Amino acid sequence: MVEFDPAHVVGAGGTLGAVLRYLVTQRVDVTGVPAGTFVVNVLGSFVLALVTFLGGDSQLLLFVGTGACGSFTTFSSFSVETVQLWEAGDPGRAVGNAAANFVGAVLAIGGAWLLVAAVS
Repeated sequence: MVEFDPAHVVGAGGTLGAVLRYLVTQRVDVTGVPAGTFVVNVLGSFVLALVTFLGGDSQLLLFVGTGACGSFTTFSSFSVETVQLWEAGDPGRAVGNAAANFVGAVLAIGGAWLLVAAVS
């Protein structure tokens, strides 16, 4: 198997993830609701879990995990959007956003695990 420089693998994955994140958030963002961030965080959790549970090698994990999922998902935007909801006088929506991101990610990881278990 050909081994590529880890920085190039991460960079290629990061490019893909960043472009996909832009495209997803353009399609699903709703005014007043950080839906795009939620979607990319849940999808990214599923994809990384799937590759991990399938036993991806180190190069694949660098490409998908560190690169693509690292630039596709976002903790910083999630954090800022949650604080913005709180500061806008909507603490319920802020807490709901935090809970939805956490629960969605955990369910996505569980779904990936179940999928891999079903096909193994």
